[in-house]
Amino acid sequence: MNIIFIIISAVWFILPAYVANGSGLLFGGGQPVDMNKTLMKEGKSINVKGHEFGVNDIGDGRRIIGNGVTWRGTVGGTIAGTLIGGVLGLIGQTTHFTINQISGGMISPIVYGDVYSGLILGFLLAFGALLGDAIGSFIKRRIGIERGKSAPVLDQLDFVIVAIILSLFVVELDIWFIILICALTLIIHLLTNSIAYLLGLKDIWY
Repeated sequence: MNIIFIIISAVWFILPAYVANGSGLLFGGGQPVDMNKTLMKEGKSINVKGHEFGVNDIGDGRRIIGNGVTWRGTVGGTIAGTLIGGVLGLIGQTTHFTINQISGGMISPIVYGDVYSGLILGFLLAFGALLGDAIGSFIKRRIGIERGKSAPVLDQLDFVIVAIILSLFVVELDIWFIILICALTLIIHLLTNSIAYLLGLKDIWY
């Protein structure tokens, strides 16, 4: 099977996650998902078998996730990605074309074969992408990386990995297909960030 076709099928498959991730930023703003809360529990302690766990034992004082993940962005991004899945399903339904035909047997069963299945897969990929972004932000806060600061690889793959995990509820993917999606995501991220850097839109190129 031509590698170009497999690459096309990979991008086609993960497209709702890409759209959700981008739309989450577009629709962002408003109330953060973590409601501006931190892991600090001031003035409280827990006694376990005679040992007193205080503030420093049960919290780090940092935001749970941060302002970058909002309810509006999460809902808007999920809806946008789900709709893209529906559109891909409509294309498959009207043209009788599915990416299974060009993926070299790396996907099963048939995906985006109709609007209904497209909406389901689109939702799982879209919500998974935004959940992954939130998990990535949570991890960054725990290791002391503030919002806006870079965490190479984690920043690029958190959303796509969780999106793929949720999609496995309805599809089966070859491990090499998953690796290809992750590699393409890294390449696309690097290219788009480099262009933004050259245009003066970003301070760093990665």
